[in-house]
Amino acid sequence: MNRATRGTICRSPTGEIGRNMSDSPHIFDVNESNFEQIVIQGSQQRPVLVDFWASWCQPCQMLMPTLARLAEEYAGRFILAKLNTEENQSIATHYGIRSIPNVKLFVGGREVDEFAGALPESAIRDFLDKHIPRESDSEVEAALQAFADGDSAEALSLLQQARQSDPGNTRIALAMAQIHAAAGDPAAAEAVLDSLPAGEQDSAEVSALRSQLLFAKDAPQPGELESLRARIADNPKDSEAGYKLAMAQVQAGDYTSALDQLLALMASDRDYKDGAARQALLRLFDLLGDDPLVAQARRRLFNLMH
Repeated sequence: MNRATRGTICRSPTGEIGRNMSDSPHIFDVNESNFEQIVIQGSQQRPVLVDFWASWCQPCQMLMPTLARLAEEYAGRFILAKLNTEENQSIATHYGIRSIPNVKLFVGGREVDEFAGALPESAIRDFLDKHIPRESDSEVEAALQAFADGDSAEALSLLQQARQSDPGNTRIALAMAQIHAAAGDPAAAEAVLDSLPAGEQDSAEVSALRSQLLFAKDAPQPGELESLRARIADNPKDSEAGYKLAMAQVQAGDYTSALDQLLALMASDRDYKDGAARQALLRLFDLLGDDPLVAQARRRLFNLMH
């Protein structure tokens, strides 16, 4: 089972829960009498997100309005079911609830994922979007296929249409930014990313794409690569040539060589361009995420810094 990053978790009485929102067609209070119907049977038709809470849990108060707002925004693409663990202890025990808030997603009659704690809205959106398809996702796929076929104008046109019909789908904006970046227009890509809601600006996908754009700005032209390699062969401590070569290696997807090149630059000229090599390494770590290369490079960077 995948588990989202844990946020604030409540383990002791702190206050009263917020207002009841079960009057919404997308939000239900569930208990032992209707859990089977709404959650187990209901998730056969569409995903059901079960929020396990209690009246004394302050983080529950923080989380519940966010979940309710998302349930309304997603307009029935998932159902939010609220279960008071104090009043329904047998269900909480059955699903192993030991701390709250705890949120579990049911699809096809079974639990498929969960997260614990009062996560930020952007993280909850990421959690939902892993499991809940949008109609506009097919348009994104068509646009990416058009771009792969060499028709970037058609790809951007399809994405623009999709964005007008479903402005809340951040995958559309990310695809637009990726295509602008790949087409050599980093300014347009930055503008698209800047247009995303504040809650999406710190997502892993946006951070990685911004890192790609920064590398693209510093990368040399393809015709410069041979001269850069020649400069490094003549003088392995040529910091400018080493830095530009690392940028080109990132653009080419040769991340191992890029990490080696930047770490070598850190060792020979740590202060080059006010620590540009270290900043590039940190951006590359963001870009690679949990790739095993990152852990190895972080250890090497730590040794260089200390």
